[in-house]
Order: sequence, then structure tokens, then C-alpha cells
Amino acid sequence: MSLRLVITFTALPGKGADFAEAFRARAEAVMAEETGCLQYEVFRSAQEPDKVVLLEQWESQAALDEHFKVSQGRPRISEGFLAGPPSREDYEYARVS
Repeated sequence: MSLRLVITFTALPGKGADFAEAFRARAEAVMAEETGCLQYEVFRSAQEPDKVVLLEQWESQAALDEHFKVSQGRPRISEGFLAGPPSREDYEYARVS
């Protein structure tokens, strides 16, 4: 069963668009380079423009674990953009019909 992560960021006032744009290149690289990544996309809230959500989907826990290892070597994007730490929710990806 695949895994879904929902990570919510709150940008500093007026920085939501800049943060989302800065994160876009990272998202494209993860999708292109990391095995087992099914989704890694950034969305900006229409109602709260400084709220940004990262949706991740990984085919397995092993793929997610490898992603965390690879991520340790990448530079942080959040500096100068965020009002605080992000929140994270993890789900087993199973649609409810």
C-alpha cells in the first residue's frame, strides 16, 4: 500500500507565492529523480495565500525512507519564508468509496 503525506506550511505574510515558487523546482526534481515517488506537488491556498501544502505519495515505506536520506543532502528552502515549523499528516493511501 502506498503512503500519502500532507505537509502544511505557513509562510510569512506576503511570502506564500515566493515560497511556493521556490519549492517548485525541488518538487520537479524529486518527481524526476526519486524512485517510488508517485506525487510531490506544491499547492497554494486560494483562501489563505500564505498557506502552502505539499502533497506527497510514495509507493512504499522504503521509498519514503530513501527520500528522507536524499533530502538530508539538499539545501533548505524554508529559510526566510516560513512563520514557523510545518505540520505533517501521514496516511496509508486507500480511497474510501
